Amino acid sequence: MDKFRSIAAAAVAVTLFGTTGAAGASGGTPSVESRVNALLARMTTAEKLEQLQLLPDFLVTDDEVRAGLGSAFSITDPVRINQLQHIAVEQSRLHIPLLFAFDTIHGFRTVFPIPLGAASSFDPSVAADDDRIGARESAAVGLKQIYGPMVDVSHEPRWGRIAEGGGEDPYLGSVLAAARVRAAQGSDYSAPDKVIASPKHYAAYGQPEGGRDYNTTDLSDQRLRNLYLPPFQAAVRAGAATAMCSFNSINGVPGCGNPYTESEILKGEWGFDGFIESDYTAVAEMRACPPVRPDNGPCGHGVAADGPDAAALALNSGTDSEMTSTFLRDYGAELLAQHRISPSRINDAVRRILRVKFRAGLFEHPYVDVSKAEAAQLLPDAVAAARRAAGRSMVLLKNDGATLPLDPAKNTAVIGPLADDGHAMLGPWWGTGRDEDAVTTLTGIRAQSTGTTTYAPACTLPHTDPPDYDPAADCTPEGFAEAVATAGKADQVVLALGESREMSGEAAARSTIDLPGHQQELIDAIKATGKPFVVVLFNGRPLTLSRVAASAPAVLEAWFPGVQAGNAVADVLFGKVNPGGKLPVSFPRTLGQVPIYYNHEPTGRPCDTSSKWDSRYRDLNSCDPLYPFGYGLSYTTFSVTNLRLSAATVAPDKRLTASVDVTNTGTRAGDEVVQLYLHDPVASISQPVRRLRDFARVTLQPGEHRSLSFTLDRDDFGFYDNQGRFVVEPGRIDVYAGDSSTAEMTASFTVTSRR
Repeated sequence: MDKFRSIAAAAVAVTLFGTTGAAGASGGTPSVESRVNALLARMTTAEKLEQLQLLPDFLVTDDEVRAGLGSAFSITDPVRINQLQHIAVEQSRLHIPLLFAFDTIHGFRTVFPIPLGAASSFDPSVAADDDRIGARESAAVGLKQIYGPMVDVSHEPRWGRIAEGGGEDPYLGSVLAAARVRAAQGSDYSAPDKVIASPKHYAAYGQPEGGRDYNTTDLSDQRLRNLYLPPFQAAVRAGAATAMCSFNSINGVPGCGNPYTESEILKGEWGFDGFIESDYTAVAEMRACPPVRPDNGPCGHGVAADGPDAAALALNSGTDSEMTSTFLRDYGAELLAQHRISPSRINDAVRRILRVKFRAGLFEHPYVDVSKAEAAQLLPDAVAAARRAAGRSMVLLKNDGATLPLDPAKNTAVIGPLADDGHAMLGPWWGTGRDEDAVTTLTGIRAQSTGTTTYAPACTLPHTDPPDYDPAADCTPEGFAEAVATAGKADQVVLALGESREMSGEAAARSTIDLPGHQQELIDAIKATGKPFVVVLFNGRPLTLSRVAASAPAVLEAWFPGVQAGNAVADVLFGKVNPGGKLPVSFPRTLGQVPIYYNHEPTGRPCDTSSKWDSRYRDLNSCDPLYPFGYGLSYTTFSVTNLRLSAATVAPDKRLTASVDVTNTGTRAGDEVVQLYLHDPVASISQPVRRLRDFARVTLQPGEHRSLSFTLDRDDFGFYDNQGRFVVEPGRIDVYAGDSSTAEMTASFTVTSRR
């Protein structure tokens, strides 16, 4: 039946708009723009405003769709998607198909490592596999847009949504953002296995005061442009067709009511011709709240007096589509009559939405083949890619005395609240992943061990959210005695510790970032047995691990690894995979150091623990994080040597090459991530002490040597000033190369004056 309805709907579309193969007046194929303009000319004001409306699953009704609703999200049942699409295409006056969207953040059914974990791979192919497979599985159920990638740079580990991004560095974030957009959209996002990407949250959402989600962001223009906007620009350059504006205010202006970021930068400077949708009720949240908070929806920012004010501000600033709240639709006609919004701006917003729908092929192929939807999920190649991604995303933080890799022939005790917890392994934003899809650490180790594997949970991390969450219930010590006895009978111990998945993600800020509950006491109790052991961490943010590092001989950061968690953990613990990941974010020694990040600006009195009168903490005998950005160990060793530059000087509009040699000096094959940093020591605006400008992850056999070259140009030499201008200033540039942001090998070149 769906097949024949699809044919009928296509016939309607041909009558109204022509087809991509029909001859136009000049004998060619009608362009997307001509089709958009023809349809726009037929639309009433009410129909235009309906196209601007984006509703969640629980608000979508048949009547809404029949009236011309533009988009819907969080509907994942392909049968329901087809039902609604039939109403839109066959029963609405203009037969405009719906755009269905979903938060496919790190997988749809095949859940990959959280994006912060994927960033640890320093491997764009890991991010690309995630979005390629996520797009394929999402599209198979009828979704055509994903609300991702999340590309917010963050220096705030208390913020729960740091789990969803690429960490603290704009360059790494830009590389991964571009890889994800290209993988999700392909060269033509009308392809049946591709979707429309929507990078979020535009902009600077990752730096909220106090680390509290949705909170205020305040920063200079040069910081906005140099640190927080680059991944968004990279996503747009990669072809991102849509974008999502953010909840937060930037310097007092909410993200979805900010003409500077939306219209001037995104649509103007970057030439973005897609549409911007608001985040969930973000338009309504721009209203001022009365003394008693109203029952008619969110409010708070106080830059609009009421619903009409908020609608006018959002639309005039550049927001094209309103998620969940309905102010654009409800007040649009009134605002037009009052000349508070213009017909041309309404038309522009609708044009942008229709443009994306035509490019997505929705008019030609509005329906999904329901019979193939389930069969497209969790395919063998997807599961294999998820396992590879998880292994490449793990970071070896400590390995004293070659504790790792473990011997699979020895008896292994697997202990901890996360050892057999598939629910936690999926992490926040798990798509449609199911707990039973996830391989636990216990299962993975049992599958690869030829010795005896024993298990004791020791304690639990309840899967609860506020206001029901009680920190006192986290990992209480009643089961520690059994865990210690289990460890005492084994040859080696794996401690699976960290956070529950509910402790990370949206609305999951933490005021402390230690291991929750009594997990440190569990580590100390296992240490007292004298058995060799490793702490495997599952978490969505940097944690304060000073006590963990002091107690444990080996520490492996596994993040939330996804459906293949246990297999990937076992691969690394038993040495089938040599860990090669690097930290995409600094791990502080203590919460009091936050914010701490490698690419900070210098100060006239830099931290020096041997002196009082400088920028330091009197109660902390260190200036540095516990583990810096770019740090990660291996089961082998490497040397990075012989930094050389192709020229001593370079014109502002020219390029030069930096080259290094990397050698595997150990006895195992392994991966090294060679990193290249720049510093501009004298500039009109004080520049960060280092900025990552390139990297390469290479696999080397024992004794193998390779030379690597990195090209540098004006994008690397220059920076944005506080007037929004990109400048390249003459002078010396220092280059650093090595295996982390603390690399000491250096060389310099000079950018000449423009003549």
